Amino acid sequence: MTPRRKRRLPQEAPSPPPAVPDAGEEEGSPERLYAVTGLHEGGRAQLDLVTLIVARSAPPPTSAPEQAAVLRLCSSPLSVAELSAYLDLPFSAMTALLTELIGADLVQARAPIVRQALPDRTLLEAVMHGLQRL
Repeated sequence: MTPRRKRRLPQEAPSPPPAVPDAGEEEGSPERLYAVTGLHEGGRAQLDLVTLIVARSAPPPTSAPEQAAVLRLCSSPLSVAELSAYLDLPFSAMTALLTELIGADLVQARAPIVRQALPDRTLLEAVMHGLQRL
């Protein structure tokens, strides 16, 4: 005797997707990013993903939370890409925020260190050994 297949019962329809919140309530909405950056008009600093950002001072008490976070994170140099990832902000909002901080002279933007510009390790070792022999 061959086994019989069990009959499938109809499944329930999937539940409808949750309602989309208003643009003002959504965390990543353009209004929220505009509030974070505070820029009304004007240009932005010429930054790319590998530009290094270094804080020049501690965050002032009147700074926005995002600005204070950037200043705390940048006690040692961090790239714009790293800051964008740590703060969960898109690159465009990050550059606008950094433009404000550069304009207020709270951070400094530096070009990344190119690996080829560093001296050769073997040359440095040869100089060190030569100095030790003196």
